[in-house]
Amino acid sequence: MNSELPKRYAKGGRPKGDPADLRAVTIGVRVSAAEYALLRERAASMQMKPAQWLRAAALSRRLPPPPVAAINREQYAELARLAANLNQLTRLANEGERVNVATVLLEQLLAETQCLRLILLGVKDSVDDR
Repeated sequence: MNSELPKRYAKGGRPKGDPADLRAVTIGVRVSAAEYALLRERAASMQMKPAQWLRAAALSRRLPPPPVAAINREQYAELARLAANLNQLTRLANEGERVNVATVLLEQLLAETQCLRLILLGVKDSVDDR
């Protein structure tokens, strides 16, 4: 007697997607009844479920820029002082007055400005690292 195992059939249903695209994390958001009604209304107008609409809205919106860090505020203040001095020299030159500025000072101003730009971009740590 030949004991045959039953044939296995392939599972039906939708094929599994990419595991990287699997949404496994749940984020709880509390809203008021009025906010929920507005959310449902907006989702329905786009023929979406509220969760789909909320995900699309949250991930596609451009957020406001983050607040300036305290360390950058100091650098901005230094940059403002440099800009004010440069503006005074430019105003005098535009008024036709002779402006005598040592080349060394102009080179120093350029170096300071470039250093501050690198700091504000996060490429360099601080002004003391010159």
